[in-house]
Amino acid sequence: MRFMDRIDSVHSVSIQKITLNEVEALQAISRLTFYETFAEVNTEENMSSYLENDLSLESLSAELNNPNSEFFFAYLENEVIGYLKINCESAQNEQKTANSIEIERIYVLKEFLGKTIGQLLLERAFQIAREKGNENVWLGVWEENKRAFRFYQKNGFEEFDKHIFMLGEDAQTDILMKKNL
Repeated sequence: MRFMDRIDSVHSVSIQKITLNEVEALQAISRLTFYETFAEVNTEENMSSYLENDLSLESLSAELNNPNSEFFFAYLENEVIGYLKINCESAQNEQKTANSIEIERIYVLKEFLGKTIGQLLLERAFQIAREKGNENVWLGVWEENKRAFRFYQKNGFEEFDKHIFMLGEDAQTDILMKKNL
């Protein structure tokens, strides 16, 4: 039976915090979802560089060991179908907004896009931010990723700045967006 036949409601999806012993599963979903999202519009060399370096077991283990970063898997039954990474305090890529957390990554398998999985992960980030007493949540979205940009706009995020994201040798512009809680 295909996954889509099994997803009858958001209640069949669970969101659970990831531990260091799940780093290989994190690497697998990270590489697959990043590739599905960006391979068609980037060079093979730049994609390979990012997948091998930034999404290596060593790099992901270091991120998991950072006490100011948290990862969460979205599960359908026992299968990982997406994930979330948030950063607090010094783990944030930039300190542009006070009293905030950064959503560094929300990725969902291609076959689940538009099926509320990303929304569930986003809601978990909002919940964590509120529990920590943060006033806002911010993130960066590649200017060419129109689908993600619309998703965040629909959820009340507004543009406030830009920064450069290096994909291999390619300097890409991310639009920084934030939402007040």
